[in-house]
Amino acid sequence: MHIRPATAAAFLATTLSASVVPATAHAADAAAPSDTTFSNVVVNGGKDIVLGLTTKKTVTITWTATDPDGVAASWAYLWHGPNTDDADGRLPLHAPAGTCAVSPTDHTSSTCQVSFGVDAARDFDDIGLAGTWKVLAEAQDTNDDWTAVDVAGTARFKRYAKVTVNASPEPVRKGKTITVKGKLSRANWETGTYTGYEGRSVQLQFRKKGSSTYTTLKTITSGGSGTLKTTTKATADGYFRFVFSGSSTTGPATATGDFVDVR
Repeated sequence: MHIRPATAAAFLATTLSASVVPATAHAADAAAPSDTTFSNVVVNGGKDIVLGLTTKKTVTITWTATDPDGVAASWAYLWHGPNTDDADGRLPLHAPAGTCAVSPTDHTSSTCQVSFGVDAARDFDDIGLAGTWKVLAEAQDTNDDWTAVDVAGTARFKRYAKVTVNASPEPVRKGKTITVKGKLSRANWETGTYTGYEGRSVQLQFRKKGSSTYTTLKTITSGGSGTLKTTTKATADGYFRFVFSGSSTTGPATATGDFVDVR
């Protein structure tokens, strides 16, 4: 079964003539055979959705619904969990109106989209919600037959990360050892704080004064509480920074370069 609580009737879909119709109760119809298919499902322009502690974003789902008889209405939403019956997350929480437009060259195909707000403080209170979410897509053809696909596409929500850097001593003599410290942390939606992210690969990079390009010097692993510490030799005036490329649940982060004067 698909997620269709009583509030599902509030979900709105726009017909091909741009009039809005409700997605009324149709569980029996949804189980009937249908030729409707969904393709080109894209969430947030194909980009990860990275949320801090109070991030507010507008997320858009776009898709193509195709049926030999034509598509009268279609809508979609995001869900998270093992299946739709046991989902622990669903977006949007309240249904906005979606829109569909008939292809000018193929009247059996319609391009659709729906946009909705995501509020990290309101919608995400469990770090387990980070990772892959699925798109449930549903459509009504012109014969009033309904089709629902639980996994028509996917999207990825990630926790916002940040990384700091401090290189010392400053100034330093050429050839001497520079110690570079920092911390990698990420948003903890449950505690409302940023907590250390340990055991992750982080690059130490250097940009010589007068240059616009950073070069990777080495890769280190964040320690307990996300601490970062390494050493390198002083070669020239320039900027040091740490760079984290991200993970399946956490977004990337780049520290602002810390300048060291080499004499």
